[in-house]
Amino acid sequence: MFFKIVSNRKAPHILSTVVFQSPYRTVLKDNAVPTIFDLTSHLNNPHSRHRKRIKELTEEELEKMKERRLEPCTESMMINNDSDITEGQATSEDPPTLTDEEKEVRDYLKSLFEILVVLGKQNIPLNGHAEEDKESTCFTPSNFQALLEYRINAGEEVLRKRFESTAVNAEYCSSTQQKQMLEVCESCIREELLQEIRECRFFSLVTEDLVEITGECHLPLFLRFVDQSNCLREEFIGFLPFEGDEETLTERLLFEITEKWGLNMEYCRGQAHVSSGVFTKKMKSVATRLAEKYSLAVHTPCSTCALNIYLANSITLTGVQIVMSTFKKIDSFFSNSLVLQAELEHAISIFYQGNEEKANDLKETCHTSWTERHDSFELAVDFLESLLLCVDSIHDNEDFKWSDQVTADAYMISEALADFEFVVTLVVLKNTLSFTRAFGKNLQGQAMDVYFAANSLTAVLHSLNEVMDNVEVYHEFWFEEAVNLAAALEIPVKVPRLYYRKQRPEAGMEIQPESYYKEYLTIPVVGHVIKELKDVFSENHLKALKCLSLVPSVMGQLKFNTSEENNADIYKNDLPNPDTLLAELHCWRIKWKHRGKEISLPSTIYETLQLSEVKFFPNVYAFLKVLCTLPVLKLENAKCNTARKRFNAYLADTPINHRSKSLALLNINYDIKHDLDLMVDTYTKMYQEKENE
Repeated sequence: MFFKIVSNRKAPHILSTVVFQSPYRTVLKDNAVPTIFDLTSHLNNPHSRHRKRIKELTEEELEKMKERRLEPCTESMMINNDSDITEGQATSEDPPTLTDEEKEVRDYLKSLFEILVVLGKQNIPLNGHAEEDKESTCFTPSNFQALLEYRINAGEEVLRKRFESTAVNAEYCSSTQQKQMLEVCESCIREELLQEIRECRFFSLVTEDLVEITGECHLPLFLRFVDQSNCLREEFIGFLPFEGDEETLTERLLFEITEKWGLNMEYCRGQAHVSSGVFTKKMKSVATRLAEKYSLAVHTPCSTCALNIYLANSITLTGVQIVMSTFKKIDSFFSNSLVLQAELEHAISIFYQGNEEKANDLKETCHTSWTERHDSFELAVDFLESLLLCVDSIHDNEDFKWSDQVTADAYMISEALADFEFVVTLVVLKNTLSFTRAFGKNLQGQAMDVYFAANSLTAVLHSLNEVMDNVEVYHEFWFEEAVNLAAALEIPVKVPRLYYRKQRPEAGMEIQPESYYKEYLTIPVVGHVIKELKDVFSENHLKALKCLSLVPSVMGQLKFNTSEENNADIYKNDLPNPDTLLAELHCWRIKWKHRGKEISLPSTIYETLQLSEVKFFPNVYAFLKVLCTLPVLKLENAKCNTARKRFNAYLADTPINHRSKSLALLNINYDIKHDLDLMVDTYTKMYQEKENE
C-alpha cells in the first residue's frame, strides 16, 4: 500500500513515497528537508554504472527480513563472529619465515630509516664538511654518522652488532646507501598523501616559484583537494627538475603526475602557477598546454598571491622585472633586521614631518609584507622618497654602524630606486593596476566577495579598454606624475641606456622620453594586463566562480533569486545524479529560503560541507567539493595551510648547499604517518642485490 505525502514547504511538485509494508518504515517529520529521491537517474550516468542495481523485494523476502530483524542480537553477533573467523582462515596467509640473519638485517635497516626520518623532520642535513673533504681530519663526522654512533653508545644492540662486524674506520652506511634510503623515505611519505588524493578523486595542481637545490632549479609542486572530512587542503608533493623547453617540461610534469604518482589528470580541475622573472613565459606555456589537453583543468591565479603581484610578475618587460626584483630585495633587506626597520622608520619621520598620521600609517605598514599586497605599488610610491633617503644613509655609513655586506646591499637598492626607468615603470604599474586592485582583493575574500568579483570582471575590462583607447591622454598624466616624483628625488628624466645600445638610432636623432615610454612601457603594460585577465578568467573559470551562489550566505544576499543552472553544466559529468540537478537546486534554494529565523546561513564552502543535511543533496554536495579545489579560492581553514607555511620556513631556514629534495618532503610533511616496515620492504625489493652483496 502506497501513500503520497506532500511537504509542508509549499512545493506540491515534491513528492516522497513511503512504503508502509517495508521493514524500513519511516515517518516524515514536520521539519523534513525537501529533497529528490530518484533511484534510476544514476543508470544513465557513466560514473555511477558500477553501483549495484536496487532489487525489488518479494512478499516472501520481506517476511524473512522481518524475522531476521527480530532475532536476538547475541545470536546475530555469534553468527557474524563465526563467519569472520571462517573468512579470516580462508584468506589469511602466514608471513614468510625469516632467518635470524634476515631479521637482524631488517632491524638494522629499520634503525637507519628511523634516523633518516628524525633528521628529515627536524631539518638536519645528513652530511657536513667531512664529506666534502674526506682526507681531512679536522672536521666532525656527518650528522648521520654522529647520530648512529650516539645510538650505538646508548646501547642499541642491533647497531652495535653491525658495527662490530665491519672494518675499523669503515662507514656504517655509505653515502650511496643513504641516498637510496632517502629516496625510499620520500616515496613512502608521498604515497601516503597520494593514496588520500586518489580516494578523493578531484584535485588541482599548484606550482610555486623556482627553488635552487644542489645547483639546479626545481619546480615545487602542491596538490589541492578536499579530504574525507570535507576539509580543503593543499599538500606539498615534491620538486620537479626545471629543465628543457616548454614541451619537454610539460611532458615531464605529466609523466610525474600520471605514471610515477598514479593520478588521473582527467580529475584535475584547476591549475595555478606562481612564477617570476624570465621563467614566467615558460610556465604560462605549460599552463596553456595542460589546459588544451585537459579542458577542465582551468588556469587560475593562486589564492596565496595578490592578483596585482601576479599580473606584474607575468609581464616580461625589463623595466617591470627590475621593479619586481627590487621589491624582493627591499623585503629581504628590511624584514630580517629590526635595526634596519628602525632606520626606515626614522627616514619616514624625517620625510613626513608635517603629516604625522601618514607617517604612522607607513611605519606600521613597513613591518608587514607590504611588497606582496594588492596595493603594493601605491605604497611603493609613498615609500619611495623615504626608502631612498634610508638606503643612501646606510650606504654612506658615516658612523661605521653597518657591515660591508649591508652597505653593499643598500647600494644595490639605491641604484635601482634612483633610476628614472624604475620610477616611471612604478607609476605606470600603480595606475594601470589600480583598476584591478579591488577586483583582486575580492578574489581573496569570502565566497560572497569572490562571487561578486566574478560578475564584475566585465566592468574591469571595460575600464582597461577605455584606457587603451585613450592611451595618449592617460599616458600624459602618468608620465607627468613620474617626472614630478623624479624631480623630488633629483633623478634625471632620460631614456634607458640599453635602448641606445640595442636600437642604435641615427646620429642627431633625439628620442623623446615621453614618446619612448608610451610606446615601450604604457601600451605594452595595459595590453598585457587586459590579455592576462582574459586568459586566466576563461569562460569555464567564470562559470565555476558564479556557482558560488550555491553557498547559502551568497544565496541569501541575492534574495534567493539565483540561477546556477546556467553555469552548473561545467561539472555535470562529475555529479552522481546529473539528471536530477535542476530539481535538486530548486530544493536547495527552498530549504534555505524557508529556514527558521534561528538558523544562520553558512558563509563559506567549508561551513556548507560540514552540514549534516548537505548529503541529502548529493549533486550540490559533489559540486561544492569540486568547486572548492580551484586554486583561486583561499584556504578557509588555517590548519589546511600548514604545508605551505612549512615550505616557506624550510626555504628560509635552510642554506642552499644543505637543501635536499627528499629531506624537504620529510620536513614539510612532518605530520604524515610513516611505516618503517614498509620502508624496509620497499628498500629490500628495490636494492636486493646491494643487500645480498
